[in-house]
Amino acid sequence: MNQGKFRWNGWDLLEKLADAPHEIVQWAKGKTGTLLYESAQLDHMTGIRLTSDAVDELRARLKKGRGDAEYEKEPSAAESALLARIRAAAVDWNRNNVTRTQAYLDMYRRHPELHWSLLAHMVSRNGGWNMTDLKGELLPYLLNETRQKHVFAFLERANALIFHDSYPQLLLYEASLKAGKPLFRLLRHLQVSSFMRPVWEQFWERRDSALLTVAMIVNEQNFIESRVVRHPVYRETVLDTLLIHAQLLLQLNQIVLPYREAGQLRLAGLVLENFNHLKERIEVGKRLYAILFGIPAVAQGALSFAASTRHSGSRADYWPHLFSAVRHFPPVPRGQLKEWLDGCKLRPGASPLYSPRLSDVWKDCPFAACEPGDWYRHDDREQWLAYLSSTEPPFSFEMTHEYCFGLNKIELAVLAGDLLE
Repeated sequence: MNQGKFRWNGWDLLEKLADAPHEIVQWAKGKTGTLLYESAQLDHMTGIRLTSDAVDELRARLKKGRGDAEYEKEPSAAESALLARIRAAAVDWNRNNVTRTQAYLDMYRRHPELHWSLLAHMVSRNGGWNMTDLKGELLPYLLNETRQKHVFAFLERANALIFHDSYPQLLLYEASLKAGKPLFRLLRHLQVSSFMRPVWEQFWERRDSALLTVAMIVNEQNFIESRVVRHPVYRETVLDTLLIHAQLLLQLNQIVLPYREAGQLRLAGLVLENFNHLKERIEVGKRLYAILFGIPAVAQGALSFAASTRHSGSRADYWPHLFSAVRHFPPVPRGQLKEWLDGCKLRPGASPLYSPRLSDVWKDCPFAACEPGDWYRHDDREQWLAYLSSTEPPFSFEMTHEYCFGLNKIELAVLAGDLLE
């Protein structure tokens, strides 16, 4: 498509800014309908329930510690072989975001009591979309190639580390089911935090999906805290740069959960305001869990979407009316840009925004050795147990119009940036 043959000037920018109230009005109209829809869902919301006796039992298990003889026993030959198979499978599925995302879904479909696995699948889809956004239609106008590589390395490392830690736990649970007995003393041989052994042992006895899920959210966010969020390389190249603040302003930190209801594709989700804060990441994880499993329409619709739409990394997976995994026309020179979007729709004559498949734009990255260490300290258990509480879905859980509004702001930044450079 011909995106235009003129260069932006000051009058062009003023005209675009003057149009911004129209976009706000469009957002407000859409949000009004969203609020009515959300209100209709209130009677069906169930939330996530964790009982005080379950938390008290886990507290007692954590107090007991890990000094028992069973814990210290070395693996048998058969157990060593099992551990080797688990490590090999984890490496194989950890090739890239697409394989990880599929592995989570396959595990959930085999064992639907593992709520965390479906939650991880949906969040991992977002990781893939963020990775391909870096090579898509809009962000390359804002970020040079070096910045793109830095942000991809950051996203890839966080995504891969969480899988490296969590997937062997899921495989060991599956192996325990096949053996007919708990094998969780072997978690330490997989370098899993000591926090998780009593969690899994209690889950084996009680099958409390909510407690396991929230505990895994706490564990995984702690696992990446020092290895990614506080890591000096990622702080210097991403988290402490103006880039991350620009992303916050442009709402690129939205986590969306596509779900189908009555033939319509909707987006539920939340905004993660500050990735730097461990507490916020944990609380957002809990609220996403409450949305995904505490609102029946989202629970059923998200699973329907996941089961019928294989993850590719392209946003065309869920919105083919706005995005295309194939570029229809070459990138437009910076001086010839015109607007693509009118709210949640393309403007007349505009071609879909390019949103490539992950395999088309990023090569697989060999997994670098994981930094050793256990985040959990025995004396800090109350700090982490405090997160194990019931969680209600937020009243405002629909993200469709917020996502469109954020996308329009990114477009504005691209167009304005063409003038400012």
